[in-house]
Amino acid sequence: MPARRPSELSHTARRPRTMRHGWLVAAPLAAVLALAGCSAAATSTTSAEQDDTETTTTQVTTDFDGTATAATVLAGNQEAHDSDDDAQWSSTDAVTIALDGSSASPSSSTGVTVSDGTVTLTTAGTYVLSGDYSGQVIVNSAGDGQVTLVLDGVSIDTDAGAAIDIQAADEAVVILADGTTSALSDASSYADDADANAALYSKADLTITGTGALNVSGNGNDGIASGDGLVIQSGTIAVDAVDDGIRGKDYLIVRDGDIAVTSGGDGLKSDNEEDTDRGYIDIAGGTIDITSGDEGIDAYTDVVTTGGTVTIAAGGGAAAAASSTASAKGVSAGVIAVFEGGTLSADSSDDAVNTNAYVHVDGATLTLATGDDGIHADLQLVVSSGSLSVTDAYEGLESGAILIEGGSSSVTTSDDGVNVSEPDSGTAAQTLTVTGGTLIVDASGDGVDVNSGGMTMSGGTVVVYGPTASDNAALDTDSGITITGGTLLAIGSSGMATAPSASSAQASVEFTASSISAGTVLTIVDASGNALASFTTTKSAQNVVYSSASVSNDTTYTLVSGGQAGQTILGTLAEAGTAGSTTVATAVAGEQTSSEMGSGGMGGGQGGGGRR
Repeated sequence: MPARRPSELSHTARRPRTMRHGWLVAAPLAAVLALAGCSAAATSTTSAEQDDTETTTTQVTTDFDGTATAATVLAGNQEAHDSDDDAQWSSTDAVTIALDGSSASPSSSTGVTVSDGTVTLTTAGTYVLSGDYSGQVIVNSAGDGQVTLVLDGVSIDTDAGAAIDIQAADEAVVILADGTTSALSDASSYADDADANAALYSKADLTITGTGALNVSGNGNDGIASGDGLVIQSGTIAVDAVDDGIRGKDYLIVRDGDIAVTSGGDGLKSDNEEDTDRGYIDIAGGTIDITSGDEGIDAYTDVVTTGGTVTIAAGGGAAAAASSTASAKGVSAGVIAVFEGGTLSADSSDDAVNTNAYVHVDGATLTLATGDDGIHADLQLVVSSGSLSVTDAYEGLESGAILIEGGSSSVTTSDDGVNVSEPDSGTAAQTLTVTGGTLIVDASGDGVDVNSGGMTMSGGTVVVYGPTASDNAALDTDSGITITGGTLLAIGSSGMATAPSASSAQASVEFTASSISAGTVLTIVDASGNALASFTTTKSAQNVVYSSASVSNDTTYTLVSGGQAGQTILGTLAEAGTAGSTTVATAVAGEQTSSEMGSGGMGGGQGGGGRR
């Protein structure tokens, strides 16, 4: 494990909706942007006397920032315990146990005791379970060696506690026998201090593998849980639990399989709060369908996806956000979430993705709907590659610093599309930086809102469909906009409109008109009648800002309507096409008067006003 830097970040465990940015101590800016690292270190609890509540906070150190790859994050975490041959077993060496009602008939008494509706396995080895049983199977193997349970069409239903309770083992493997379906159902309640509190519980490292099927009913608490690490290699697994669906305390790794989880609490969970290299979730493959009352995926430290197809409906989805009690996130990570592969679709009442530090979209396909933020990362959000679509959100992308360097991103929101804001505590760059990729924003509030910071753009293509109301803007940056490359188109109201700085290396032109109707095809032409670009308004507008390598300062441009758009570039932005003949506005590039401090500015054409 790489050494941790002394920088300290803190996060609140199980943060309520009103405390979603629960940072108490944060690294200074220079450290934050060079950081890397993942995990929880020391925990403290404070009480509020007035409302009799407790807040638990944990100090964490990091060795990476939001550009960290899956490999970097996983290299700093505890190594998985499973092996490629876990699914292999021999019937010659196995003890078969035929279950019938409250009785059990083992083929050998070596390592097996049967008493009062309980089968206890006391030595390492392979045990094949079949039949229907109204009792418990307990593993209590204190010696070395792996305990392998082959579920061969077995059904275990008990009211005594866990259906399978692995109390002690060097390591435990559950194999789902080919062509069979097994079922586990536990008690309807557990004592508050019970160690085993799931239908399938293991105190030791647990691996689930094989090609068969397993149905789990967690009637009293969780469905499947391990007090150490939990790896699912394969199998068809259905879990229905009153609390968490599948939980691995140290880590939860899904390599493959077809998994369906319905849970009153979290769907997938890892909650080690003490060890800096644990409490993470790693999804490398498989198909996972989660319907959860609380978080869909909840890791105390990191969430990493490098493959698989994950579908999450958390807390009733975005439609439930109007409820004051709806606070379920799709994916929650205490430190970082890296989406490097696979597909994630999340519909959640609270943030679709939420972390206390970083989010890196680096190759995965994300489709997100939420009653709050599409993605919230306290310190830094980075999009490097892949596809990110926020289809329904209050705010789309929110972080202390946002870097778009590749990939394709699309955001539709009822308030701000992209919001760069100060973390609740600590510092962040508070900048929006675009160096590549594509970004489309359709916002009813500010399209791009950078609080106490600015926007820089050196590459890529950004199209913003901003608000119709005058109290918001397509571009709203407190420290201005600097552009040296790429293509920027922003369409919105004129009341608080902002354009890139006139001193930027790449020129921009800003048009203001009294009113432009939705569905209007517009073309930008130069003084010689040459068309630069065309686009279609998606809603009524008054202000248009355009910047590309083809724009030159001190040149007069005309915005005309009535033509035909050219070949599509991004959204409704297109190549020149055929220009219309109706003048909408004129402007001189480089003469926009929008303040570099984000107070807004006037367009250079018809309907232009003073500083806004």
